[in-house]
Amino acid sequence: MTAQQNTKLRIASASDKPLWDAYVSQHKNASAYHKFAWLEAVKAAYDHSMLGVIATCANTGQVVGVFPAVLMNIPLLGKQICSLPYCDVGYGLADNDKVLNDMHALLAAQMRNVTGKKLEIRGIEQSPLDKIQFENKKVRMLLPLPESSEILLSSFKSKLRSQIRKAEKNGLTFELGTSNVLVSDFYNVYAQNMRDLGSPVHAEKWFKAIIKSYGQSSLISVVYHDGQPIGGGVIIKSGDNASIPWASTLRDFNRLAPNMLLYWSLLSHCADNGVKVFDFGRSTFEEGTYKFKKQWGAEPQLLNWQSFDKNNELIDAKSDAKSGSSRVREIAENIWRELPLKFTIVTGSILRPYISL
Repeated sequence: MTAQQNTKLRIASASDKPLWDAYVSQHKNASAYHKFAWLEAVKAAYDHSMLGVIATCANTGQVVGVFPAVLMNIPLLGKQICSLPYCDVGYGLADNDKVLNDMHALLAAQMRNVTGKKLEIRGIEQSPLDKIQFENKKVRMLLPLPESSEILLSSFKSKLRSQIRKAEKNGLTFELGTSNVLVSDFYNVYAQNMRDLGSPVHAEKWFKAIIKSYGQSSLISVVYHDGQPIGGGVIIKSGDNASIPWASTLRDFNRLAPNMLLYWSLLSHCADNGVKVFDFGRSTFEEGTYKFKKQWGAEPQLLNWQSFDKNNELIDAKSDAKSGSSRVREIAENIWRELPLKFTIVTGSILRPYISL
């Protein structure tokens, strides 16, 4: 038989979670977003349909590939499939290119079945690139971790170590865990910070869904000043890697360096608990957040997000962009920053499920 005849493809269901996660945990290109928990959380919080593809060997039943995806029905824009929404990456994982291409083709067929407008795959560039190819591009920042926080701390430049100590000398403390109290404390910081950035917020139920789905593979850190939460972040883990999808601090307290203690609390935990690679998340090459992540020793990996039309043909990024959209976005952000916090939380929670970024 051919390789194609020996492989079975299907849309994964909740009962496939153990098989799915076992495959993800051992794949060298997997991220924490590839765990079935991300699909579960999207369904639980926002009721978007899970469209993850699982490929198995017809003879043995062994998993040979997974491709996480979500069907989103966006008002005015129609249906689209995204791999994956609300995060940086969501590409397929497979034993070989044949299986990967077959899973992609099945997702394209699913899009046609639901009369979808677009299939978006948030991939990465696997091969090393010259730095000139990174200019003005989106990258994710990856930091290899040593076997302990003590070794990690000693690897930092003296300036970075002093900034961590500065936060401690300023009386800042942190707490790690996954309790509802920590979720709420994190959310209060996150919601205010996102309003100040001019961006709609996720609903608090989204973060509760993440914590519930990931369980012990998730962790929250909240930084406090005199009992007030002023910084917070969430990490999720898979195998020996971890990602931080969200981190926020209150700008009125930035002089106290809460960001330094926040990241150190999570990095030290990861180093002491078997994590080998820490994903700081998306930044624009050489811009502000890139430089913040770079100081910890993280290196860039180019993100390669691609969109495909109903014929499974690649949509050119420039032709897909709407004229003047950046100016409209800038105006919207400026208005959003001036709105009352409670209003932005309520409104943002309504809008955010349909914004895949």
